[in-house]
Amino acid sequence: MNAHADQQLPNRSASKATAEPVPEAAPVSLSPSYAESRLAQALRTSVLHEDTATRERARSRARQWRQVLSGIGSGSLTIGSRTPVAALPAWVTPDVVTGGFATGSAPAGGPLLPYEEEAARLAGVPATRSELFAHFLTEDGLARLWSLLDSGHYEVHVPEEAALATVAWLVRAGDFDAAAELVTVLRPFADRLRFLPRPTDRPRPAAGAVHRRTVGAAAAALARRRPNAAVETQREALTVWAPFEDDLLAHRLESASGTSGPHWHAEGAALLSRYGSLAAEHTRCTKHLNPKSNAAILLRALEEELAGRALAPRLAGLLRVAVTSMVAKRGAPGSPRHTRLRRVQADQAALPSHHALAALVLRRISRLDPAGGTADVDTPLAPVDERESVETGLPVGAAVPTAIGNCVRAALSAPPEELVARGVVPSAEVLAELVPQLVATVTADQYADEPLRNLMAGTYCAFRNRRSLLLLNLQHQVRIEELPWLRAVSAHRNAAAGAQEQAEEALRRLGELAVSAFPATVLPNPLVRELSHLGRQAELGTPFVEELAADIFMGTFTPKFLVAARIAADLLEGSLYERYYDIDFARLRRMAVTQAVDSAQRGRPARSAEEFARLCAERAGTGGPGRWPAVNGKVIEQAQILTTHNLATLAARVRIAPAAGWAALARDCFDVVCRLVNRMAGRPTLSTIKDTAYAWRQMLFHLSLCQDAERVAVLEWIEADIVRRPPLVQARLAPALAGLRLVAAGGSFGADGTGERGRARRLLGWSTDEHWMRADQVRK
Repeated sequence: MNAHADQQLPNRSASKATAEPVPEAAPVSLSPSYAESRLAQALRTSVLHEDTATRERARSRARQWRQVLSGIGSGSLTIGSRTPVAALPAWVTPDVVTGGFATGSAPAGGPLLPYEEEAARLAGVPATRSELFAHFLTEDGLARLWSLLDSGHYEVHVPEEAALATVAWLVRAGDFDAAAELVTVLRPFADRLRFLPRPTDRPRPAAGAVHRRTVGAAAAALARRRPNAAVETQREALTVWAPFEDDLLAHRLESASGTSGPHWHAEGAALLSRYGSLAAEHTRCTKHLNPKSNAAILLRALEEELAGRALAPRLAGLLRVAVTSMVAKRGAPGSPRHTRLRRVQADQAALPSHHALAALVLRRISRLDPAGGTADVDTPLAPVDERESVETGLPVGAAVPTAIGNCVRAALSAPPEELVARGVVPSAEVLAELVPQLVATVTADQYADEPLRNLMAGTYCAFRNRRSLLLLNLQHQVRIEELPWLRAVSAHRNAAAGAQEQAEEALRRLGELAVSAFPATVLPNPLVRELSHLGRQAELGTPFVEELAADIFMGTFTPKFLVAARIAADLLEGSLYERYYDIDFARLRRMAVTQAVDSAQRGRPARSAEEFARLCAERAGTGGPGRWPAVNGKVIEQAQILTTHNLATLAARVRIAPAAGWAALARDCFDVVCRLVNRMAGRPTLSTIKDTAYAWRQMLFHLSLCQDAERVAVLEWIEADIVRRPPLVQARLAPALAGLRLVAAGGSFGADGTGERGRARRLLGWSTDEHWMRADQVRK
């Protein structure tokens, strides 16, 4: 329930499914049950979880959900609106919790932060936001803001923190009207919201480099690592209790051999005394406390004998069994077999703990800037050197484990292509988290003035941290252009030469990276949002479409879905993709023309693509949207098929050209399909089936852009590859592969999506009946 939430409309009855424009929808009230369930979950965690930090986070979430429910109950919150908080305009960043629910508060609000209190102290004004706002409009306050702008030594954590700095820039630029208008917009909220940037001594990061996490976040992750209880227990068993048991056994064997002398009792007493000390100091390993353990039996027998008592028959029998089994298992202490075993175990126990190595790496990175990434992750992850060995006791040459190394590698600051190649970015979702850092630079390059570029880049990155709201009635999320301080400097945009070309190049670069690195993955909504922003800047007419949520889908699509389908029609007509999914691209073209003509006649764009929505429902075999998510999922999947979910837009409008070629991407997709199917042991989950069908669809798209010879070669490769897969994968995919062969050979599916008397099937992800990938397993 993410950025896709801006695409929803209330349901319309089937009797009103006409070509007429959609009337304004009545407000939709949402049940508070979701918020109530999340509150209950947070409360349980806050009480029952064993970790203190987790309990505290859960208490914080519980407070937020109480705010949500209180706001819904009082009417101060309107969930589903782009202005959910009655007292705040849309441009104010709302505090949003899981599911897109606003809490009623604002991240830029709350008590004054320390840097604000310090600013008030330096200015000699009362420590209130309204007084600070007034001060920074004075000559002294503006001079302080100009100094920050020129030095670049500031940070913007939420977009509002850039507002007063923008006012200062406008004043210095002589744009007094825009500055005054912006002050007028901000002043009503000056007592509540934080409009000042945060001073810092840190320089700006290098342009073009991004990082997944900051050095500070990596350090915090390392600091949270604790000794592994199981590993430390094993280490104690090998270094403390194993040698002690060897000494107990050797002492007993000496008695059994008849070679013990007067010293035997003294050595035995020493062993008992030593045991008491060891048991008090080393408490991780408790095996010796088990009365049935060999060590416990040896100790009881020794205690009885030192006390001058004869061993009871049962204890004497247990003692014989214990001694015999110990010698049989490892050999007598001092024997070659026993010595070799203990040497191996000692070497194992001497390996440095992950906790100790994490502490060393933490010390190494403590000298780096905690607020940014680092261009060098190899030095902090180098093996232990001689100096460090002396200081820490770790062995020279000890390597940093992969798990610890990954914490630091996530802070690598480098171009996204390098991060993908090094495995730091493992998915399209993670890539989407990093893209705003790059897009911010491209967006800021529209401004000729360097201080303004830096300010706008910081604003963009802060804005992209804004969480999406749950929206209804085809409302869209607030866009960065709606921020009053962005509007105020809009007249100073486009001064930099080549800004449009830069945006187009960045769009092509990111599109190629996403499709090449993750060819079987649907572009996640946060990434779609960034691509859309670049597309608008590049003026390429790129209708990027979001992935919609089946649980809140309300039956129609925005007009850009039909535009995207028209692009797919122009690209894929006559292709394997068209024939596999039985698409009437000519009908889509007619729809697109009709929509364009209607919009021109009305003098405004259409609010929705009703005819496109009906086509998707028709293809899904439903009467339209329903209350059951599976019905909505089938309709949404058909929209993804018709639009190719942005792949056609990237290929045709952005003109991406993956370096590996479309054939390589198709093979990669099939590999992902097989790996997903291999997870389907037993009864496969619906989510895995859905992901498999989506990867299959991506494969068909890539295949359709191959040259004829390449496509034939890939299909032959698939036939050769499948026989090397596990039998489960072969059996599950057999109907889908039969369907692919059927269409590739010029055949087609029947109306029910099957062919060859049911042996061949079209692979789709959503079903309102038992999906055939599950039904086949049930029959078995």
